[in-house]
Amino acid sequence: MIDLPFFDERHRALVSRIETFAAAEIAPQATAAEADADAAARTFVRVLAKAGFLRLLVPKAHGGETDSPDLRSICLARERLASASGVADSVFAVDGLGAYPISVAGSEALQRQYLPRVAEGAAIGAFAITEAGAGSDLRGIATRARREGDSYVVDGVKTLISNAGIADFYALFARTSDDDRRGISAFVVDAGSAVTSRPIALLAPHPIGELTLAACRVPAANRLGAEGDGLKIAHATLDFFRASVGAAACGLAARARAEAQDRVRNRKQFGSALADFQATKIALADMATELDAARLLVYRAAWMKDRGDARIPREASMAKLFATEAAQRIVDRALQLHGGLGVVRGIPVERLYREVRALRIYEGTSEIQRLVIANHEPSPAP
Repeated sequence: MIDLPFFDERHRALVSRIETFAAAEIAPQATAAEADADAAARTFVRVLAKAGFLRLLVPKAHGGETDSPDLRSICLARERLASASGVADSVFAVDGLGAYPISVAGSEALQRQYLPRVAEGAAIGAFAITEAGAGSDLRGIATRARREGDSYVVDGVKTLISNAGIADFYALFARTSDDDRRGISAFVVDAGSAVTSRPIALLAPHPIGELTLAACRVPAANRLGAEGDGLKIAHATLDFFRASVGAAACGLAARARAEAQDRVRNRKQFGSALADFQATKIALADMATELDAARLLVYRAAWMKDRGDARIPREASMAKLFATEAAQRIVDRALQLHGGLGVVRGIPVERLYREVRALRIYEGTSEIQRLVIANHEPSPAP
C-alpha cells in the first residue's frame, strides 16, 4: 500500500486484511471465473460475506462497519479485488451500486429489509438503469412505471445490467411521467417471474445481461424517495461510486506492471535480460508514474467524499477519467513487454487486457467524464 495522507489506521488494517484474503480466496479462482462468471460471482459473494467485506457496502445501522459507507475503504477493496479477479471486483461493486440507493433514499422499512441481507451475502443487488436508448443520456429512459392503487406496474427492457441473472433485487429506474426533469423515479424490484434476464457475452467474462419487465407489479412502498427523484438518486449513486471505478483500474494496472516486471527480469534477448534495456526501463518508469498519479486522484476524490463534501462530480470524474485511461495504457505496455506471449489465452496480461477495456465505458464514458469536468470548472478570478 502506498501510504498516502488520505488514510488512517483503519484503512491500513483493511489493506492488510484484503490483500491476504484476495491472495488466498480470490486469485486461485480467477481462471474458473473465465469459464463460468455467474457461478464464480456467487462464490465470490459468499466468501466476501464470510470475511466481512460486504459490510463495507452498507451503513452501520444495518450491519456495516461505519455510520455510512466509507468510499476510501471501498476503493481500497476494489483495487485489491480487481488485481486478483475482474469478476470479484465487479460483483462487489455492483452489489454496492444496488444497495447504495436504498441507503440514501429508501424508507427505514426498505433499509431493514434489504441492507442486512447485502452485508450477510444473503441477497445480491444490482443497478438497473441502462437501456438501448438511454446510456449517457439518462433522460432517454423509456421503461414505464404506472401507478395502480398501492402498486406500480413496470414494463420495459434494460440492457447491459451487471449482476443480471444472479441478482436478488435491482435498484431500477423507470419513467413515471413525461416531465423532462422529474419524469424518472427509482424503485427496488425483486427478481422474479415478472423480471426475466438474458445473458450477454462480453469481451471479458462478466455476469451481465438484458432484463425484460412485463407487467411487473412493484409495491409503492418500494419506491425510493419521492416520485420524480430518480435522476437525483442515480446521480448521487454514480457520484459516490465513480471514483471506485478508478480504484479498480489502479488494481488492474498494478497487477499488469508487476507481471511486466517479472517478465522482463526473466526474459533474455540478445544476451541480456529485457529489464536491462533502456527502452524497457523507460516503459516501466512511465507505468509507475501514471499509476501513482491515478491513485492520487482516486484517493483524493474518496477522501473528499468521506470528509463530508456533498457532491464531488469534478473530482470523481477526474479520478475515473485519468485512472481508466492510464490503466489502459499501462496494461497495453505490459502486454507489449511480454511480446508474443502477451496475447496467449490464459496469460494474466491477456486477461487484464480484456478486463480493462470496459472501465472506460461503464458508469460514464471517458467522453462524458470530460464534459462533467468542463462543466464544473471553477470560474477564473476577475
